[in-house]
Amino acid sequence: MKISDKIKPMNKNRFCIFSVLFLIINLFISCSGGIVGYSVVLWNFPENGILDGEIVPVYIKSNISQVYVIGTENGKTEVPLWALTSPESKRKAEKTFQKYADYNHTFATVALDGLPMRAEPVNTSKQVYRLRQDEIVKILFKGQGQAPMSGKKALEGDWLRVLTKDGTQGWCFSYNLRQFKIDQDGNPIIENVLEEENTRNEEFEALLQQKWYPDSYKGMLKAGRINIEKLNPEYYFTFDAENQKIYFAMPGIYNLWDYTGAEKNKDGSISLLQIPVKITVKNRSFIVVRYTGEDGKPEDFNLVPIDEDLYSIIENEKNRRETEFLEIFNFGPSFKSSSYGTLSLLENHLFRWTNTKLLVNQALISKNARNSGTVEIKYFISRQLSSSFDGVLTFTFDGMTSEVNFLYKIEEQGLRLEDATRATINNNMVVSRSTSPLVIFFSKME
Repeated sequence: MKISDKIKPMNKNRFCIFSVLFLIINLFISCSGGIVGYSVVLWNFPENGILDGEIVPVYIKSNISQVYVIGTENGKTEVPLWALTSPESKRKAEKTFQKYADYNHTFATVALDGLPMRAEPVNTSKQVYRLRQDEIVKILFKGQGQAPMSGKKALEGDWLRVLTKDGTQGWCFSYNLRQFKIDQDGNPIIENVLEEENTRNEEFEALLQQKWYPDSYKGMLKAGRINIEKLNPEYYFTFDAENQKIYFAMPGIYNLWDYTGAEKNKDGSISLLQIPVKITVKNRSFIVVRYTGEDGKPEDFNLVPIDEDLYSIIENEKNRRETEFLEIFNFGPSFKSSSYGTLSLLENHLFRWTNTKLLVNQALISKNARNSGTVEIKYFISRQLSSSFDGVLTFTFDGMTSEVNFLYKIEEQGLRLEDATRATINNNMVVSRSTSPLVIFFSKME
């Protein structure tokens, strides 16, 4: 027999002995009561007085039983491996806790059957699990990722790291999760939340049932200066509760959607489900509507309720303008200037202005301008200018697209016009005159 043949069995036996001794030593150490490390609890075990977010000492890790033995106020107990973070020093465990702190005691119910959990916070990432409707998951922390799309619109919400009751972790978008908190006994605070949420929804829907108009309308009404070109009674936002419709119309925007509900966002705003609208309620008389069009660009609209009848207000303003125009018309209606021709006001707000060569030379009107057009009253004048002028005449010459404005004053012998091309106009009001303006005096023709 060779010597080498005797050595091999001895080496094998020695290896087995050392392996057994190693296992016995490790078992002895584990059972001796020494702390392996500290971990953050990820799930609730209320029967053992353990809630998520607690930092607990870990005494034993059993890969065979797939459990940790941890210390609690009631003594030692076993929990599944997936329910804790990896044991580490107490200082490191306290830092790990900060990762989960924002969603401490926060769970969620699943609103959509088959909702996927994904490996990464991307809607095209691999599915690791499919959630059942009404299944409860633990929210761990928020991540960064691309929001899923509904048509051309990105869904409102966040990518959340979630944990299921069987220990599966993955990423889930919050749009179809209904979050709730638990109390110190591990009981969900969901009934009160739902009751309060229903109350808030009812109040919110009642708030929307009134018509909400651009806040610029309120400014017009308060100042008494109505710009009928911008005051459109059909531009508003409202909820038709009877037909369950959302109506929203603004310049270049017209939509009528089916209303299916609303949900509150973390920033306090409210998103309308399946509608590209987010509402921020500032108070009972001021809301901000963020509308995202097909181009994907959000636009904010500041809206207020208005009790006045806008149609009547517009009609009153038209009558005021007509009365002012008729005062000039009845005073004339024709006026003559030795240098600037003859101006005749006609019915239906038409005019004829002959011999306008000097107006062309001074660049007040285009060389393409004809001797006819329309004239109207559309601007107001400031209090400072009202002592020198009666108002503003706005001429639109045939052959021109731009308007030509003149401050006017009815005088005993005729009509005085002052060029307002470079005058300052704010909110439909001429607040200051042009520098070195052209002044034309037209004598009243008999």
